[in-house]
Amino acid sequence: MNIATHEVFNQPEPLVDVNLFEANRPLQDGLKFNAPALDPAGLRALGAVLGTGEMQTHARLANVHTPQLRSHDRFGRRIDEVEFHPSYHALMRAATEAGLHGTPFSDAEQASGHAHVRRAAAFMLFTELEPSVLCPISMTYAVTPALKDNPSIYRDWSAQLTSRAYDPRLVLWRDKAGVTMGMGMTEKQGGSDVRANTTQAVPAGEDGWGRRYTVTGHKWFFSAPMCDAFLILAQTASGLSCLFLPRILPDGMRNALQIQRLKDKLGNKANASSEVEFAGATAWLVGEEGRGVPQILAMGTLTRLDCALGTSGLMRQALSLALDHTRQRMAFGKPLIEQPLMRNVLADLALESEAATALALRLARSFDRSISDEHERVIQRLLTPIAKFWICKRGSAFAQEAMECLGGNGYVEEGGEGIMARIYREMPVNSIWEGAGNIMALDLLRALRKADAAAALSQELAPARGMHPALDQLAASLPTRVEMMATEIEARRLAQDVALAVQAALLAQTAPAAVFSAFCESRLAGQWGYSFGCLPSGTDFAAILRRAQPR
Repeated sequence: MNIATHEVFNQPEPLVDVNLFEANRPLQDGLKFNAPALDPAGLRALGAVLGTGEMQTHARLANVHTPQLRSHDRFGRRIDEVEFHPSYHALMRAATEAGLHGTPFSDAEQASGHAHVRRAAAFMLFTELEPSVLCPISMTYAVTPALKDNPSIYRDWSAQLTSRAYDPRLVLWRDKAGVTMGMGMTEKQGGSDVRANTTQAVPAGEDGWGRRYTVTGHKWFFSAPMCDAFLILAQTASGLSCLFLPRILPDGMRNALQIQRLKDKLGNKANASSEVEFAGATAWLVGEEGRGVPQILAMGTLTRLDCALGTSGLMRQALSLALDHTRQRMAFGKPLIEQPLMRNVLADLALESEAATALALRLARSFDRSISDEHERVIQRLLTPIAKFWICKRGSAFAQEAMECLGGNGYVEEGGEGIMARIYREMPVNSIWEGAGNIMALDLLRALRKADAAAALSQELAPARGMHPALDQLAASLPTRVEMMATEIEARRLAQDVALAVQAALLAQTAPAAVFSAFCESRLAGQWGYSFGCLPSGTDFAAILRRAQPR
């Protein structure tokens, strides 16, 4: 008996087998502005791979079949291993082959002059595919330069840290082609207040890696516990110190790091985050004893860059899905994308996505140039908390609006459109991880006290002077507000306004007039509401949507 009752139609085809780099005009223009000498061939090849159905399947499977903790073997011995689905390893292999971890710090990459911008673009492209596996990748990126403060360890580990090989085996570092590293900072009682840490490190002699310690304590959030080594914070006689703690000790024995359980998180499902105990673990000092907080903050600067890059990539992915769905889906006699209110929403999302990309790439450029350029050094210190605060803060609202463009199809967890639900669950992590909004606002105030931030900001905004009256008005007010160093209770508003001003100035130099004008009219001139889709009627919707299309 035939029980079919209807024919399926008006269901959009999934966005698959699209070159993510070629489809992203804002990213291409941002690269031309920030790294004009960069050859995009490698990014184009990466974009082709990341957009394939095969890689999308790996992303789905890695999130469905989540990591599993194996604390003991069948004989009762502690092994403290995390087991992953093969798709997780396929994604990690692709990320390391793309050089997204420690590779930018290799001599060859450093010589190019745009190692961090190239890596930033690749990181955003990869985030469009699957962001949660990038947690250990990001930490390896951040930790690599910090290890130079222990030259012996850096000498032994640097080749594997910058290698493009992926080797997930839990064996001695010298027997591996490539390694990954994590970080352990927060504890139950302290969270972001790491000075409240109670983990203790007691001197245990010296060897070829320097001063050795025995560590006893815990970490409440210990992400990517399957990494080969970690930089942790622990209390020593001189105060909070940064220590290098490997999973496998130089003699081949497993270190006394016990994984208590894996966190059951809202999103970030493919990545293992854990709680651990140090039961007399062995670790080595990195940097000066008692100077652990500055050491960790230096690494936090790089991971905060990745938070901005990651959210920008997720925004682009959500926008692409919304645009492609509404282009195909018919409603009330014509494609959704031709409905006036939908055009307004999509164009507004496109503005937000392009502004995030522009700011994140500009921040990445400062990491390439800050060693020899004082302006870039100040801009890096100023824009890191601003980009982390503002871009990540906008992410969740952006994802919710993009999901609404797909209606109920966007809310389900299956098929191509199920990616939108995964994006929505992923968005909050970049805002919370490595310092939530208040921490970033306070960090901005610290940056304002340490350098001539007002002059640097004025120089950054100067190229857009006279191009829009609302931007001119905001730019004129900021130096005074910066010099006055707004009180703590006003810090979030200052971070928001500096972010919007810098984004507008960047769009004036990288985006078409339609994008720049609409951004200024909405975000700066008050021609906007309290939700996406409130752009004024004079907006050039056609030009904005044409630029943003993923196909």
